[in-house]
Amino acid sequence: MTVPNPENSENSAISAVLARAFRDEWGQVVATLIRVTGDWDLAEECAQDAFALALQRWPRDGVPRKPGAWLTTAARNRATDRLRRDAVGALKLREVAAMAHEPDLLDDEEIPDDRLRLMFTCCHPALAPDARVALTLRTLAGLSTTEIARAFLVGEQAMSKRLTRAKQKIKNAGIPYRVPPAHLLPERTPAVLAVLYLLFNEGYSASAGADLLRPDLAGEAIRLARVLAELMPDEPEAVGLLALMLLHHARRDARVGPDGELITLEEQDRTRWDRAAIGEGVALLDSALRRRSPGPYQVQAAIAACHGTAASAGDTDWPQIAALYGRLALLTPSAVVELNRAVAVGMADGPAVGLRLVEALQAKGELAGYHLLPATRADLLRRLNRHAEAAVAYREALELTTTDTERRYLARRLEEVGGSR
Repeated sequence: MTVPNPENSENSAISAVLARAFRDEWGQVVATLIRVTGDWDLAEECAQDAFALALQRWPRDGVPRKPGAWLTTAARNRATDRLRRDAVGALKLREVAAMAHEPDLLDDEEIPDDRLRLMFTCCHPALAPDARVALTLRTLAGLSTTEIARAFLVGEQAMSKRLTRAKQKIKNAGIPYRVPPAHLLPERTPAVLAVLYLLFNEGYSASAGADLLRPDLAGEAIRLARVLAELMPDEPEAVGLLALMLLHHARRDARVGPDGELITLEEQDRTRWDRAAIGEGVALLDSALRRRSPGPYQVQAAIAACHGTAASAGDTDWPQIAALYGRLALLTPSAVVELNRAVAVGMADGPAVGLRLVEALQAKGELAGYHLLPATRADLLRRLNRHAEAAVAYREALELTTTDTERRYLARRLEEVGGSR
């Protein structure tokens, strides 16, 4: 979606409101239309049309008191028009028209239900695991195909085909749009947790764009994680994921400086961390661990707790963090986990040891094109005062990164080691 060109302060304000409305309302608008039309593509297209109409109307008429209600009504009207022209849509037309007579349709209390229905529909076991996560991120969060492809480290065209196949499978198999009964929840739990995890990650560290943080998106992931934890109180990984999100989100205000520069964990002002969120996260983690069924989200939450409870960067228990990453690598083997473990080992045992692990990963080629691999290598080389080599690695990372915040950080580091772009 595009927003108005800010030729004046009024348009700039409208642009900000519309961008926020897209982040806040997209999932609800799409979820509502899918529920009543059963047509995923139609729902997305009509939601896009509603935002395009807002782009025209709001600068002229002003922002409505309830932007979400306005957008849902506009999308409903567009769907009605489309179905009216389509004889196949005659039956659905009555359902769409009935939306106007549902008094609680646009009540804020209804939002979790439709979004949760959408999440569990996307995560039906008939769909391939990767397709479940990708489809939910597209429909629920409004992430672009490009953003989702980056999250999965695959090409955009391949991701587009994956999304199309998933929608077709739902249509052909008649997968119901509902939260399943309690006895069927466990089979969908891993995919739902993965959806929330990736949704939070996109809010915590955006895959592209001017801003590193998308706090509204991260906040939505936390809200949905709370709903899921309440729905499945005996599932320790659901509780562990919520703890992980809270522990990371607690540091949001300290991660970016006033000029938009990235502030690394060791340089952050810890007085700006949200201590209440850290306390809640630690308490949730403890309650999950008492069930003695540790999983990857609980282990990651334990790593975040090590950072969140350290009084200073120097007090961080890096040996414990390195050990936890070793445990995580056994639970969910991946090159990204190994890269994080290399960082922890480098902090615990010295940068030379960490560098050997990073270069071994580089030789395998599994993280080719992933900007954090050369960025990590550059940082370890910088710590070893091998500045010429560090400059080469920083330049490589600069070519690969896709967020302006990270570009500025890497450019600053490059200058520190005597290099230039």
